[in-house]
Amino acid sequence: MSTKDYVEKDYYKVLGVPKDASSAEIKKTYRKLAREFHPDANKGDTKAEDRFKDISEAYDVLSDDKRRKEYDEARSLFGAGGFRAGPGGNGSQGFDFGDLFTGAGQAGGGGLGDVFGGLFNRGGRQAQPRRGADVETEVTLGFDEAVDGATVPLRMTSQAACRTCSGTGAKAGTTPRVCPTCVGAGTVSRGQGAFALSEPCRDCKGRGMIVDDPCTVCHGSGRASSARTMQVRIPAGVQDNQRIRLKGKGAQGERGGQPGDLYVTVHVDAHPVFGRKGDNLTVSVPVTFPEAALGGTIEVPTLKGPSVKLKLPAGSANGLTLRARGKGATRKDGTRGDLLVTVEVVVPKHVEGDALTALEQYREATASDDPRAALFRAAEGA
Repeated sequence: MSTKDYVEKDYYKVLGVPKDASSAEIKKTYRKLAREFHPDANKGDTKAEDRFKDISEAYDVLSDDKRRKEYDEARSLFGAGGFRAGPGGNGSQGFDFGDLFTGAGQAGGGGLGDVFGGLFNRGGRQAQPRRGADVETEVTLGFDEAVDGATVPLRMTSQAACRTCSGTGAKAGTTPRVCPTCVGAGTVSRGQGAFALSEPCRDCKGRGMIVDDPCTVCHGSGRASSARTMQVRIPAGVQDNQRIRLKGKGAQGERGGQPGDLYVTVHVDAHPVFGRKGDNLTVSVPVTFPEAALGGTIEVPTLKGPSVKLKLPAGSANGLTLRARGKGATRKDGTRGDLLVTVEVVVPKHVEGDALTALEQYREATASDDPRAALFRAAEGA
């Protein structure tokens, strides 16, 4: 990709975010688009694959504050819509801006090449290492696994050095030759009116080498889709939709560059009995009216291990929450949260015999105690 093409690409438009979008907004939009257009979710759809590459390229620049600033400055300098001629108008003065990007002929080097070196990945005459792309994937855990942590296998597909040609791009038994156009540098000086800008060599596509007899697998690119299975440890206490970053587990870099990162979005299945509130687990436990009115000891199930017994105070109202300490989810420091027990007073649908007689006697004994009296007093005083 030439410097001109790079600067004229509107990465904000690719992601569909405004130019003043925050880092959080850019990340949220990228994650949504990455899930939608990920190759694993669009088998055989080349358009979705190309869209995924564009999205990843845009996020690679805009997610890095330094690269985003350089990108914005470069687009502002060159008009954001194309390169503009500087002094000399149509270039009749023969002013060579190549020196501005390469620093050639200047004392101490420097030039715009130093400013935009990180953006265009060409801080000199040699092709620079390129960091591998970040990889997104998802995994679904059972409720118990999320609470205690689990090691799960993840099958990943990403771009890596072609195994057939070991990344050279040449067919077995042959070797690439040095590009005669750029003499192995991977960059050349191209005229753009009054500009002479350093850009990747078109003949070798910035690799510095020419492949006369390309590899049948990667077709001379030196890169191919690589599938691998990794055992990934999901930490204890992970929550539904939490995103975990595994540094250096993404796609391999080029020319000795660092690998990208792997981002795993975790989904957690619901449990038929227990719920989750942060580091605490929740459970609803039914109790009888006599238990709620008179109090007592109730037995409560736990997610792991034996049940626990909790003291229920006399006069407990429906919805009262009791706490069983240390029976919740595992925290990052190894300690555990609590089990929050919500009391649900159960009212029998059918009452007969001695139970019916006892309830009628209870009603007569408490007839003077109207629980709604305070409600009416408050309504009248309002």
